[in-house]
Parts: sequence; C-alpha cells; structure tokens
Amino acid sequence: MSNKQVWRLIPFLEASGNLQMAIDKWLVEQHHLRKHPPTLRFYTWSPAAISLGYHQRQYPPAWENLTWQGKKLDLVRRPTGGRAVLHQGDLTYAVITSGLTGNRLQAYTKICEFLIQGWRSLGVELSYGTSGRGYIHNPNCFGTATGADLILPNGAKLIGSAQLKRGDVILQHGSIRLQPDAELFAKVFGTESFNNVYLPYSHEQIITALIAAAKDCFDMEIEVQQLSEWELQEISNAEIRGG
Repeated sequence: MSNKQVWRLIPFLEASGNLQMAIDKWLVEQHHLRKHPPTLRFYTWSPAAISLGYHQRQYPPAWENLTWQGKKLDLVRRPTGGRAVLHQGDLTYAVITSGLTGNRLQAYTKICEFLIQGWRSLGVELSYGTSGRGYIHNPNCFGTATGADLILPNGAKLIGSAQLKRGDVILQHGSIRLQPDAELFAKVFGTESFNNVYLPYSHEQIITALIAAAKDCFDMEIEVQQLSEWELQEISNAEIRGG
C-alpha cells in the first residue's frame, strides 16, 4: 500500500484566459477549504491573450486593440503577481499545493524542480535567471529574468512563473514559451531583444515529460480527472460572485 499523496491531474485544456484564471483561482479556494487535493494541470489560451499581473495597473492603450489571426487579443488579469505575459505559442502549467516550508523563493525553487527535471529528460538544461536592473520598469515579463524564471543556456527565457499564496496553499503557474510569433511579440512589447529558440517538442511530449518529473519531485501519485460540468458551473458562479 502506497503512502504517497494523490494529486489530481486535470487533462490539457484549451480555453479563454478568463476561464483558465477562474479555474486556477477556484482550485486554490477549494484546496484551501480542504475540499480538493493538490492539482497539476496544463493549458493554452484561446484566443491568444495578454495576462496582466494582479497589481499591474498601467499598460499601453494599444493593447486593447491588438489582433492575432483575425481575433482580438484578450486582456486578462491573473490572480498572481508579476508583469504582462503574451500567451500565444506557449503552454501554461499550474501547480496548486500546500504544506511547503520556507520563504517564497524556496517555494518557487521546490516547485520549479519538476520543470528543470522534466526539460532535462528532453535534453534541455535550464537554470534560474538573475534579476538585472530594469526589472521594475519593464512591463514585459519575458524582458528580464528573475530568480523565479528558468532560462536556456543561451540566456533566453523559456519559463516565467508567478505565485499566489492563500494561507498555506500556493498556486504557481507559468508560461512555457514555445513558438511565439516575433511580429506579434514586437507589437506588444516593442522591438526589444527577442530570443526565440525553437524547441522541437509537441505539447504532448512536454506534458508527458513534466508529469513524470512531477511524480518524482513531489513524491506523489496522480489521478486523472477532467473538470466536470458541475465543477465548471461552480467555477462560473464563483467568477460571477467574485467579479
């Protein structure tokens, strides 16, 4: 009989940014109330979106009218901190867990272990970024790499993560930048240096590698369970109530 903690794995979901953020917030709340186990999930944003950090009040007015492949870009507020992220050609992960000891950066490090290990199994070495000057003044999350970010050997940032804490519960989600469109990126963030590294892996390959690493790093077993109609209704109701 295994004593390993059982986590829920919600299968890959493509949906609007508002729904994805509502799901992450709801999972935090449910885990905080001890009605729901720790959770791991992977998702993409459709239509493409810019997510704003919870406290990010200012952004260029032009962002209101950007389009990608004929669809208007969504502007979505995350429940987590940090700055703007463009969600196009990326894959997002979310971890909702509790009981981690240490400070915020130690929690980041603990959760990021599975990302480093998973990518290593695909032959990609990641390291932690170091925050340079200009971090505060840069509206683009991928413009600078902080200690919560994972960068490739050439210095390009592959994964930018952000956290929300509710009691002892942590939500950490992050964008894995896979095939961003350089032209769209320039429209959003200007012509700043754009390190695009093409990584020849499908979403499926990446998710499989990261799930295997998560089992190891979090010493857990997983139960795959889609969001039920009832849960989606609950999430929608919570969003209406909470605004």
